[in-house]
Amino acid sequence: MLVGIIAIVFAFLADQISKYLLAGYMATGEIVSFGDYFSLVKVWNTGVSFSMFNNHGNFGRIALCILSLTVCVFLVYWMLKEKDKIKIISLGLIIGGALGNVADRIRFGAVLDFLDFHIADHHWPAFNLADSFICIGAGILIMLELFFAQKKGEEQK
Repeated sequence: MLVGIIAIVFAFLADQISKYLLAGYMATGEIVSFGDYFSLVKVWNTGVSFSMFNNHGNFGRIALCILSLTVCVFLVYWMLKEKDKIKIISLGLIIGGALGNVADRIRFGAVLDFLDFHIADHHWPAFNLADSFICIGAGILIMLELFFAQKKGEEQK
């Protein structure tokens, strides 16, 4: 369980520190390019992933916070029952990332996104470290289940 708490704290702090540093040095809408494929941008996302559902105002913000916190409670419960350390770390990354975005919604009413990957004029929607931790944690859980889960019946051999 300790490794899960460490993962939660790491993901949350890395996300919040990165956002704090970026918010202090960039103006909203400013772009700093690093070559042909990556830029730092400062954009505020009032919706969820890829700015979906960003037209619902204060109700949307509160609903997203409640939904995120409810999912976090479920994931903490799962983490408490889990024995596999890799799964515990993965759950911790998801929880820490989700809490990082909830903290932004509560404090600012929106989530600060700043990582912008692109090819020419084709941009992936901007995201942040919290989003990255959520995707990494979920990706590891999916890969473990798809490629490394024991089939029922093989468990007892």
